[in-house]
Amino acid sequence: MTFTPSTPPKRIIVAISGASGAVYGVRLLQKLAELEHVQTHLTVSEAGCLNLQQELDMDRAQVEALADVVHPVHNVGAVIASGSFQCDGMVVAPCSMRTLAAIAHGMSDNLIARSADVMLKERRRLILMVRETPLNLAHLRNMTSVTEMGGIIFPPVPGFYHRPQSIAEMVDHTVDRVLDLLGLPPVGAPRWGGLAAPEPTDPLL
Repeated sequence: MTFTPSTPPKRIIVAISGASGAVYGVRLLQKLAELEHVQTHLTVSEAGCLNLQQELDMDRAQVEALADVVHPVHNVGAVIASGSFQCDGMVVAPCSMRTLAAIAHGMSDNLIARSADVMLKERRRLILMVRETPLNLAHLRNMTSVTEMGGIIFPPVPGFYHRPQSIAEMVDHTVDRVLDLLGLPPVGAPRWGGLAAPEPTDPLL
């Protein structure tokens, strides 16, 4: 996508780490590509690449083609590792427990953890689509730590009130909620309209 000074892009970082659920990162990139004035920056861990192959039969080149800019995960000198880089949000989709722990403890040992650390210190939107079950106490404490620092813990738990007919619909509904949190509401996304108020009853009957 081409941008001009009059239409500066919204920059969104998407990171794919080694948890199950690579489809969330891929679908997020696809939906962001459909939005005007959005520039995506992608970084993928080695374990994330393994899951892309295992779960979606996608190689690194295929997923990187979905992003505007790609950064190697070990390049901690990339622009997204600096607080001076103007960025509107970051999503780790999915977020492994290892990546969660690194972010919770400030261990900027790769570009995913470093970029997330920058988002927290600059008070910018950070969304972690953490994926694990069941959760042990370390996982829960790390989620609490990130929440206390201003991050958003967003497990990709599907909703059923919109009566999804396929896995793809469940994935899209979850990703659409992430876009809402980024201030990029998707067009045509189903939303809960509420239930009709129940008829009043006579307490004496």
